[in-house]
Amino acid sequence: MERSLARIALFAALIAALGFVPKIDMGFGVPITAQTLGVMLCGTVLGARSGALAVLLFMALALLGLPILAGGRNGFAALASPSVGFFLGFPVAAFVTGWLMTWSKQVSTVATFNAAVFGGIVTLYLFGIPGIAAKAGLSLTEAFWSAMVFVPGDVIKAAVAALVTTALARARPGLVAGAKEPASAQF
Repeated sequence: MERSLARIALFAALIAALGFVPKIDMGFGVPITAQTLGVMLCGTVLGARSGALAVLLFMALALLGLPILAGGRNGFAALASPSVGFFLGFPVAAFVTGWLMTWSKQVSTVATFNAAVFGGIVTLYLFGIPGIAAKAGLSLTEAFWSAMVFVPGDVIKAAVAALVTTALARARPGLVAGAKEPASAQF
């Protein structure tokens, strides 16, 4: 129990630390940040439940006013901006990513990448695009096309999450939640 709580706190801190990576403003209120990588890692490493709890802890701290979102923003700034959907979708994305990890017999780079793409990108965009539309005054179609600017970077983040997760699974079997066994050198 204590180990699980420590890992949840550690990954909440990881997401906060990734907020210090400079954001790239896109001009419609939703910046490109490294924090989505942290959300993906919460799911791929901690699993569905603990990953979502780590993200919820991070969000609670942001909503308490701590400036831990990219660019020094807090949770209230995120709720008032076009990034509201992405912010609210963080715990769901971590949960879905972790849940998808349970379907793989081994922790392979390909399986982990797929979990990060479908859980950490597709799920997040299902929340993010309506948020852009609502707060930026765009149609859903316009918001969809605006969000496509994030896809290349998010695919790179999914690849990084996959590489980090499989390296952790190989180095410390049992560290990755739900991991049956690490794939030897499977890419």
